[in-house]
Amino acid sequence: MSTIRSIAVSLLLALCLILPACDQGTTSTGSATSKGKPRIALIMKSLANEFFATMAKGAEDHHAANAHRYDLIVNGTKDERDLARQVSLIEEMTSQGCDAIVIAPADSKALAPACRRAMEAGVVVINIDNRLDAEVLAEAGISIPFVGPDNRAGAKAVGDVLAKQLIPGAGARVVIIEGVPSAFNSQQRRMGFEDAMKQANIEVVAVQSGQWEMGPANTIAAAMLNEHPDIDAILCCNDNMALGAVAAVKAAGGEGKIKIVGFDNIEAIHGPLREGLVVATADQHADRLAVEGIEHALTILETGQTPSDRETPVDIVTAETLSQAQ
Repeated sequence: MSTIRSIAVSLLLALCLILPACDQGTTSTGSATSKGKPRIALIMKSLANEFFATMAKGAEDHHAANAHRYDLIVNGTKDERDLARQVSLIEEMTSQGCDAIVIAPADSKALAPACRRAMEAGVVVINIDNRLDAEVLAEAGISIPFVGPDNRAGAKAVGDVLAKQLIPGAGARVVIIEGVPSAFNSQQRRMGFEDAMKQANIEVVAVQSGQWEMGPANTIAAAMLNEHPDIDAILCCNDNMALGAVAAVKAAGGEGKIKIVGFDNIEAIHGPLREGLVVATADQHADRLAVEGIEHALTILETGQTPSDRETPVDIVTAETLSQAQ
């Protein structure tokens, strides 16, 4: 019996030594160093919007070339306004142990609590495309770096191109179709358009929301044309809405009379640009925007550096620049 007891005691001692050693390879923070390759989740808005489909493709191509560095999970929502789904995705990606979340938020204010919970779980959060509201983040006691363009400056540059095609001092009148009013990028683009029109002494007679979508923007544009038949231009805060405005102008017989501008440089806007139906748009390089966010997250995970904002470029696209690029 003494021999049996000795063997049992020896086995118990061995287990006590082995079990703690096995547990040392993981931590509750989900750090890249403890688990090997970090897992990064990209959470976007509607993949039905060509801009976000292009963003997803850019991220997937980057991952294919860097699969040894990180794992990627790509998510999108049903439509541009599907805030509840974005909240669920943040929670799902956190519970699945992702090390970083790169998010293009549907709303600049409402997503702060979900982002805070992710950060409290040790997840690095990077904000792209639509900046989260600074005051709301401060109230939540968190700081989230923004990687993206200066939307106001980009929209002003688009508005400046349009202003040059309108007759100065001739009483030109325009309308603006904005995106979701609570979205920071929509607010900034609207203000950029307003900056350009004010500088050119052009009156903005109406501003309405097209919710970032082609169908609603078409309905809004048709109503604006009916209410303001003498307008000279429609300034749209993204290209999806610009396409809706193009259809409304065609239906009203306003081709060649009413000018349209957009923002995003999706492929579908190139035809109207070449045909002269759209004057200009802004290219914020959707294929690179998520990649910039992913690279920023990787740097933070790999070096532990303090997160900071990073501005990305915006370029003006016209029929002339398209022809030069061919």
